Amino acid sequence: MNSNVIFLIVFLLIISCKYEKESNKQRRDPLTSSQQYITILGTAQDGGFPHINNSNEFEDVKKGEATKALVVSLGVVDHEAKKKFLFEATPDMPEQLAILDSEHLQNTTIIDGIFLTHAHIGHYTGLMHLGREAMGAKNINVYAMPSMKVFLETNAPWSQLVDLKNIDLTPLENDTAIRVTDNIQVVPFLVPHRDEFSETVGYKIIGKHKSALFIPDINKWSLWKKNIVEEVKKVDYALIDATFFKNGEIPRPMSEVPHPFIEETVALFKKESEQIKSKIIFIHFNHSNPVLHSNSKERALLQQQGYRFADFGDTLPL
Repeated sequence: MNSNVIFLIVFLLIISCKYEKESNKQRRDPLTSSQQYITILGTAQDGGFPHINNSNEFEDVKKGEATKALVVSLGVVDHEAKKKFLFEATPDMPEQLAILDSEHLQNTTIIDGIFLTHAHIGHYTGLMHLGREAMGAKNINVYAMPSMKVFLETNAPWSQLVDLKNIDLTPLENDTAIRVTDNIQVVPFLVPHRDEFSETVGYKIIGKHKSALFIPDINKWSLWKKNIVEEVKKVDYALIDATFFKNGEIPRPMSEVPHPFIEETVALFKKESEQIKSKIIFIHFNHSNPVLHSNSKERALLQQQGYRFADFGDTLPL
Protein backbone atom coordinates (compact mmCIF):
# COMPACT_ATOMS: atom_id res chain seq x y z
CA MET A 1 0.00 0.00 0.00
CA ASN A 2 1.62 3.28 -1.12
CA SER A 3 1.92 6.39 1.06
CA ASN A 4 -0.83 8.29 -0.82
CA VAL A 5 -3.40 5.59 -0.07
CA ILE A 6 -2.35 5.47 3.60
CA PHE A 7 -2.62 9.26 3.82
CA LEU A 8 -6.11 9.17 2.27
CA ILE A 9 -7.30 6.48 4.72
CA VAL A 10 -5.96 8.41 7.73
CA PHE A 11 -7.55 11.63 6.43
CA LEU A 12 -10.93 9.94 6.00
CA LEU A 13 -10.71 8.44 9.50
CA ILE A 14 -10.01 11.88 11.01
CA ILE A 15 -12.93 13.45 9.15
CA SER A 16 -15.20 10.58 10.19
CA CYS A 17 -14.25 10.91 13.87
CA LYS A 18 -14.73 14.68 13.77
CA TYR A 19 -18.17 14.28 12.18
CA GLU A 20 -19.15 11.68 14.78
CA LYS A 21 -18.05 13.96 17.63
CA GLU A 22 -20.01 16.89 16.21
CA SER A 23 -23.03 14.68 15.64
CA ASN A 24 -22.87 13.37 19.20
CA LYS A 25 -22.48 16.90 20.54
CA GLN A 26 -25.62 18.00 18.73
CA ARG A 27 -27.54 15.02 20.11
CA ARG A 28 -26.35 15.85 23.62
CA ASP A 29 -26.71 19.61 23.43
CA PRO A 30 -30.26 20.87 22.74
CA LEU A 31 -28.97 24.44 22.61
CA THR A 32 -27.82 23.72 19.07
CA SER A 33 -31.43 23.29 18.00
CA SER A 34 -33.42 25.55 20.33
CA GLN A 35 -33.17 29.20 21.17
CA GLN A 36 -35.58 28.72 24.07
CA TYR A 37 -34.99 26.16 26.81
CA ILE A 38 -35.17 25.23 30.48
CA THR A 39 -31.95 24.62 32.38
CA ILE A 40 -31.79 22.82 35.73
CA LEU A 41 -30.10 25.04 38.33
CA GLY A 42 -30.83 22.98 41.43
CA THR A 43 -32.34 19.64 42.36
CA ALA A 44 -32.39 19.40 46.18
CA GLN A 45 -35.16 20.00 48.69
CA ASP A 46 -35.14 23.30 50.62
CA GLY A 47 -32.29 22.27 52.93
CA GLY A 48 -29.95 21.37 50.08
CA PHE A 49 -27.22 18.74 50.15
CA PRO A 50 -25.17 18.46 52.30
CA HIS A 51 -27.90 19.10 54.88
CA ILE A 52 -27.80 20.84 58.25
CA ASN A 53 -27.09 18.54 61.22
CA ASN A 54 -25.55 15.90 58.97
CA SER A 55 -21.80 16.36 59.36
CA ASN A 56 -21.13 13.08 57.57
CA GLU A 57 -22.63 14.53 54.37
CA PHE A 58 -20.30 17.52 54.56
CA GLU A 59 -17.36 15.16 55.05
CA ASP A 60 -18.43 13.06 52.07
CA VAL A 61 -18.57 16.14 49.85
CA LYS A 62 -15.21 17.35 51.15
CA LYS A 63 -13.63 13.96 50.36
CA GLY A 64 -15.22 13.82 46.91
CA GLU A 65 -17.40 10.85 47.83
CA ALA A 66 -20.63 12.81 47.24
CA THR A 67 -21.63 15.82 45.16
CA LYS A 68 -23.10 19.05 46.49
CA ALA A 69 -26.66 19.71 45.28
CA LEU A 70 -28.15 23.21 45.06
CA VAL A 71 -31.75 23.86 46.09
CA VAL A 72 -34.37 23.26 43.41
CA SER A 73 -34.51 25.96 40.72
CA LEU A 74 -35.05 26.32 36.98
CA GLY A 75 -33.71 28.85 34.54
CA VAL A 76 -35.80 29.63 31.47
CA VAL A 77 -33.83 31.24 28.66
CA ASP A 78 -34.96 32.85 25.41
CA HIS A 79 -31.92 33.77 23.32
CA GLU A 80 -34.08 35.25 20.59
CA ALA A 81 -35.68 37.70 23.03
CA LYS A 82 -32.43 38.03 25.03
CA LYS A 83 -34.30 37.35 28.25
CA LYS A 84 -33.89 34.87 31.09
CA PHE A 85 -36.15 33.96 34.00
CA LEU A 86 -35.66 32.18 37.29
CA PHE A 87 -38.15 29.81 38.88
CA GLU A 88 -37.69 29.88 42.68
CA ALA A 89 -35.55 32.29 44.70
CA THR A 90 -33.52 29.76 46.68
CA PRO A 91 -30.84 30.30 49.32
CA ASP A 92 -28.42 29.36 46.51
CA MET A 93 -29.75 32.09 44.20
CA PRO A 94 -26.49 34.09 43.88
CA GLU A 95 -24.66 31.06 42.50
CA GLN A 96 -27.60 30.09 40.29
CA LEU A 97 -27.83 33.59 38.80
CA ALA A 98 -24.08 33.57 38.16
CA ILE A 99 -24.43 30.29 36.25
CA LEU A 100 -27.27 31.71 34.14
CA ASP A 101 -25.12 34.74 33.33
CA SER A 102 -21.85 32.96 32.57
CA GLU A 103 -23.10 29.80 30.88
CA HIS A 104 -26.38 30.82 29.22
CA LEU A 105 -27.17 34.49 28.62
CA GLN A 106 -25.42 37.70 29.57
CA ASN A 107 -27.43 40.89 29.46
CA THR A 108 -27.62 44.18 31.30
CA THR A 109 -30.19 42.90 33.81
CA ILE A 110 -29.18 40.19 36.26
CA ILE A 111 -32.56 38.52 35.70
CA ASP A 112 -35.69 39.50 33.77
CA GLY A 113 -38.11 37.93 36.23
CA ILE A 114 -38.40 35.53 39.15
CA PHE A 115 -41.39 33.19 39.54
CA LEU A 116 -42.18 32.02 43.07
CA THR A 117 -44.17 28.91 43.97
CA HIS A 118 -44.76 29.47 47.70
CA ALA A 119 -43.43 30.77 51.02
CA HIS A 120 -41.25 27.90 52.25
CA ILE A 121 -37.59 28.63 52.89
CA GLY A 122 -36.11 27.00 49.80
CA HIS A 123 -38.39 28.84 47.40
CA TYR A 124 -38.34 32.55 48.22
CA THR A 125 -35.66 33.43 50.81
CA GLY A 126 -33.07 34.04 48.10
CA LEU A 127 -34.82 37.37 47.53
CA MET A 128 -32.80 38.66 50.49
CA HIS A 129 -29.74 38.88 48.24
CA LEU A 130 -31.48 41.59 46.19
CA GLY A 131 -31.69 43.91 49.23
CA ARG A 132 -29.47 46.76 50.37
CA GLU A 133 -27.24 44.42 52.43
CA ALA A 134 -26.16 42.67 49.23
CA MET A 135 -26.95 43.71 45.64
CA GLY A 136 -29.21 46.69 46.24
CA ALA A 137 -31.12 45.73 43.10
CA LYS A 138 -33.58 48.00 41.33
CA ASN A 139 -37.05 46.87 40.28
CA ILE A 140 -36.37 43.17 39.76
CA ASN A 141 -39.64 41.70 38.49
CA VAL A 142 -41.00 39.08 40.91
CA TYR A 143 -44.10 37.13 39.88
CA ALA A 144 -46.29 36.05 42.79
CA MET A 145 -49.78 34.78 43.52
CA PRO A 146 -52.12 36.98 45.65
CA SER A 147 -51.32 35.59 49.12
CA MET A 148 -47.62 35.36 48.31
CA LYS A 149 -47.67 38.99 47.15
CA VAL A 150 -49.38 40.15 50.37
CA PHE A 151 -46.94 38.10 52.46
CA LEU A 152 -43.97 39.86 50.88
CA GLU A 153 -45.59 43.30 51.15
CA THR A 154 -46.57 43.03 54.81
CA ASN A 155 -43.82 41.00 56.51
CA ALA A 156 -40.32 42.25 57.32
CA PRO A 157 -37.66 41.98 56.07
CA TRP A 158 -39.31 41.21 52.72
CA SER A 159 -41.46 44.33 52.87
CA GLN A 160 -38.28 46.41 52.78
CA LEU A 161 -37.45 44.94 49.38
CA VAL A 162 -40.82 46.26 48.17
CA ASP A 163 -40.55 49.64 49.89
CA LEU A 164 -37.05 50.28 48.55
CA LYS A 165 -38.10 49.04 45.11
CA ASN A 166 -35.46 46.34 45.08
CA ILE A 167 -38.22 44.15 43.71
CA ASP A 168 -41.34 44.94 41.70
CA LEU A 169 -44.19 42.50 42.39
CA THR A 170 -46.27 41.32 39.44
CA PRO A 171 -49.51 39.57 40.45
CA LEU A 172 -50.44 36.20 38.99
CA GLU A 173 -53.86 34.53 38.70
CA ASN A 174 -54.68 30.85 38.95
CA ASP A 175 -54.82 29.12 35.54
CA THR A 176 -54.19 32.42 33.74
CA ALA A 177 -51.34 32.55 31.24
CA ILE A 178 -48.79 35.33 31.24
CA ARG A 179 -46.60 35.87 28.18
CA VAL A 180 -43.02 36.69 29.17
CA THR A 181 -41.61 36.75 25.62
CA ASP A 182 -43.06 36.27 22.15
CA ASN A 183 -41.99 32.64 22.43
CA ILE A 184 -42.75 31.68 26.05
CA GLN A 185 -45.88 31.67 28.20
CA VAL A 186 -46.19 30.73 31.87
CA VAL A 187 -49.37 29.43 33.52
CA PRO A 188 -49.58 29.17 37.35
CA PHE A 189 -51.96 26.64 38.87
CA LEU A 190 -52.86 25.98 42.51
CA VAL A 191 -51.77 22.76 44.20
CA PRO A 192 -52.49 21.54 47.75
CA HIS A 193 -49.58 22.00 50.14
CA ARG A 194 -48.84 23.25 53.66
CA ASP A 195 -49.98 26.81 52.99
CA GLU A 196 -49.02 28.40 56.32
CA PHE A 197 -48.01 31.74 54.78
CA SER A 198 -49.09 31.66 51.14
CA GLU A 199 -50.83 29.51 48.56
CA THR A 200 -48.72 27.05 46.57
CA VAL A 201 -48.58 26.83 42.79
CA GLY A 202 -47.00 24.76 40.12
CA TYR A 203 -46.28 26.16 36.66
CA LYS A 204 -46.81 25.14 33.08
CA ILE A 205 -44.04 26.60 30.91
CA ILE A 206 -45.07 26.75 27.26
CA GLY A 207 -42.61 27.33 24.43
CA LYS A 208 -43.04 27.42 20.65
CA HIS A 209 -42.52 23.68 20.32
CA LYS A 210 -42.63 22.04 23.74
CA SER A 211 -44.13 22.50 27.19
CA ALA A 212 -43.27 21.54 30.75
CA LEU A 213 -44.92 21.07 34.13
CA PHE A 214 -43.03 22.24 37.20
CA ILE A 215 -44.47 20.99 40.50
CA PRO A 216 -41.65 20.94 43.08
CA ASP A 217 -44.00 20.77 46.08
CA ILE A 218 -47.40 19.17 46.56
CA ASN A 219 -49.01 17.11 49.32
CA LYS A 220 -50.48 13.89 47.87
CA TRP A 221 -51.59 13.56 44.25
CA SER A 222 -55.01 12.36 45.42
CA LEU A 223 -55.66 15.74 47.08
CA TRP A 224 -55.18 17.69 43.84
CA LYS A 225 -58.28 18.53 41.83
CA LYS A 226 -56.45 17.52 38.66
CA ASN A 227 -55.26 14.07 37.65
CA ILE A 228 -51.46 13.94 37.54
CA VAL A 229 -51.41 11.12 34.97
CA GLU A 230 -53.59 13.10 32.56
CA GLU A 231 -51.63 16.31 33.17
CA VAL A 232 -48.34 14.59 32.38
CA LYS A 233 -49.78 13.31 29.10
CA LYS A 234 -50.49 16.90 28.00
CA VAL A 235 -46.86 18.08 28.19
CA ASP A 236 -43.41 17.09 26.98
CA TYR A 237 -41.70 17.26 30.38
CA ALA A 238 -43.04 16.93 33.91
CA LEU A 239 -40.62 18.10 36.60
CA ILE A 240 -42.41 16.82 39.69
CA ASP A 241 -42.05 16.47 43.45
CA ALA A 242 -39.73 13.62 44.46
CA THR A 243 -38.86 14.79 47.96
CA PHE A 244 -38.98 11.32 49.50
CA PHE A 245 -38.52 7.87 48.04
CA LYS A 246 -40.74 6.00 50.51
CA ASN A 247 -42.48 6.13 53.86
CA GLY A 248 -40.29 5.94 56.97
CA GLU A 249 -37.36 7.63 55.25
CA ILE A 250 -36.78 10.27 57.94
CA PRO A 251 -36.74 9.91 61.75
CA ARG A 252 -39.92 11.89 62.42
CA PRO A 253 -43.60 11.60 61.47
CA MET A 254 -43.70 12.05 57.71
CA SER A 255 -47.26 13.38 57.98
CA GLU A 256 -45.63 16.61 59.21
CA VAL A 257 -44.10 17.10 55.75
CA PRO A 258 -46.51 15.43 53.32
CA HIS A 259 -45.28 14.78 49.80
CA PRO A 260 -46.02 12.07 47.24
CA PHE A 261 -43.41 9.36 47.75
CA ILE A 262 -41.67 8.31 44.54
CA GLU A 263 -43.04 4.82 45.17
CA GLU A 264 -46.58 6.27 45.17
CA THR A 265 -46.02 8.22 41.95
CA VAL A 266 -44.57 5.19 40.21
CA ALA A 267 -47.60 3.13 41.26
CA LEU A 268 -49.92 5.67 39.62
CA PHE A 269 -48.01 5.35 36.33
CA LYS A 270 -47.52 1.59 36.50
CA LYS A 271 -49.84 0.84 33.56
CA GLU A 272 -48.62 3.70 31.38
CA SER A 273 -46.25 3.27 28.45
CA GLU A 274 -42.54 3.92 28.70
CA GLN A 275 -43.10 6.95 26.47
CA ILE A 276 -45.38 8.50 29.11
CA LYS A 277 -43.08 7.51 31.97
CA SER A 278 -40.15 9.15 30.19
CA LYS A 279 -41.91 12.52 30.41
CA ILE A 280 -41.51 12.41 34.18
CA ILE A 281 -38.36 14.07 35.48
CA PHE A 282 -38.15 13.69 39.25
CA ILE A 283 -36.82 16.73 41.16
CA HIS A 284 -36.71 18.32 44.68
CA PHE A 285 -34.85 15.50 46.46
CA ASN A 286 -34.50 15.46 50.23
CA HIS A 287 -30.99 14.70 51.48
CA SER A 288 -32.31 11.34 52.73
CA ASN A 289 -33.58 10.28 49.30
CA PRO A 290 -31.26 7.71 47.68
CA VAL A 291 -32.10 8.87 44.14
CA LEU A 292 -30.38 12.18 44.88
CA HIS A 293 -27.21 10.24 44.06
CA SER A 294 -26.78 9.27 40.41
CA ASN A 295 -25.19 5.90 41.23
CA SER A 296 -27.97 4.62 43.51
CA LYS A 297 -29.62 1.30 42.71
CA GLU A 298 -33.05 2.88 43.29
CA ARG A 299 -32.43 5.42 40.54
CA ALA A 300 -31.05 2.78 38.17
CA LEU A 301 -34.13 0.56 38.56
CA LEU A 302 -36.51 3.42 37.80
CA GLN A 303 -34.45 4.57 34.83
CA GLN A 304 -34.81 1.09 33.37
CA GLN A 305 -38.57 1.65 33.43
CA GLY A 306 -38.22 4.95 31.56
CA TYR A 307 -38.33 7.48 34.41
CA ARG A 308 -35.89 10.38 34.39
CA PHE A 309 -34.15 12.41 37.09
CA ALA A 310 -33.22 16.07 37.05
CA ASP A 311 -29.48 16.63 37.08
CA PHE A 312 -27.77 19.96 37.53
CA GLY A 313 -27.03 21.54 34.15
CA ASP A 314 -29.57 19.53 32.15
CA THR A 315 -31.30 21.48 29.38
CA LEU A 316 -34.77 20.92 28.00
CA PRO A 317 -35.60 22.65 24.70
CA LEU A 318 -38.87 24.57 24.44
